[in-house]
Amino acid sequence: MTTTVTTTVTTTAAAVQPYSLFRVEVVRTQRISPSMLRVTFGGPDLKLCTSAGHDQRIKLFFPLPGQTDPIVPEGPDWFGEFRAMPDNVRPPIRTFTISGLRTDARELDVDFVLHGDLGPASRWAGSARPGDRIAILAPDARHPEILGYEYKPTEDSDWTLLAGDETALPAITQILSVMPADRQAVVFLEVASAQEMRPLDCPAGVHVTWLCRGGAPAGGGVLKEAIARTEFPAGRPYAWLAGESSAVVELRRHLVRERGLDKKDVYFSGYWLLGGAIE
Repeated sequence: MTTTVTTTVTTTAAAVQPYSLFRVEVVRTQRISPSMLRVTFGGPDLKLCTSAGHDQRIKLFFPLPGQTDPIVPEGPDWFGEFRAMPDNVRPPIRTFTISGLRTDARELDVDFVLHGDLGPASRWAGSARPGDRIAILAPDARHPEILGYEYKPTEDSDWTLLAGDETALPAITQILSVMPADRQAVVFLEVASAQEMRPLDCPAGVHVTWLCRGGAPAGGGVLKEAIARTEFPAGRPYAWLAGESSAVVELRRHLVRERGLDKKDVYFSGYWLLGGAIE
């Protein structure tokens, strides 16, 4: 008698990473203010992109001169491979916030602050035209958890403090747009001039103060000086701070040392560094 043994081999698909690389191209651009440009990207794979809202962080890779597409490694060890690339091949990379995501239309918006010729992102955006291609590392909708956002108020906080310069405006705008209607918040936004000010979609309990530098350099302490003069609402605050690195560090120090906020109630991030670069 012959016995037949059937063996079933089960192949487990590779686990989906929290972030995936999306190859996209410029669909259109829109000037939001004198120094803010919205670039809308499109691509069929954006149907798999997702966002938690708030300050959803993504990475943009820009092509080097002479390239149509940036050369970007993919996979779980992409960053190690990226760092190992030679300088004449490795594309510039910068961190941005999702300003809008429409998966049905396969479109994603990113707002760029135009600093003239000060960095690769600003240079690229200033001359971006429909059809120009970049790569975006963004959350993958197939992953069970969305990562890459930091606005997470503690459950027992009573109100929110948001503060940042124009580089933080896209993130603060998104945070306000999804803030619960009954949430109280105090917002400070530092911009170059009054022309950068615009209406923000936010709950009735949010008080927004625009601070115009009026020709003064960014990162000069405008936010700290304004907040130091402000009487805070009663209760326990949660603070979210972003902008020029040294200014944000000084503001966080003021809140903890002079205003008595608990360190764990303060999130802070240096989005850029005066005289340097932050990827």
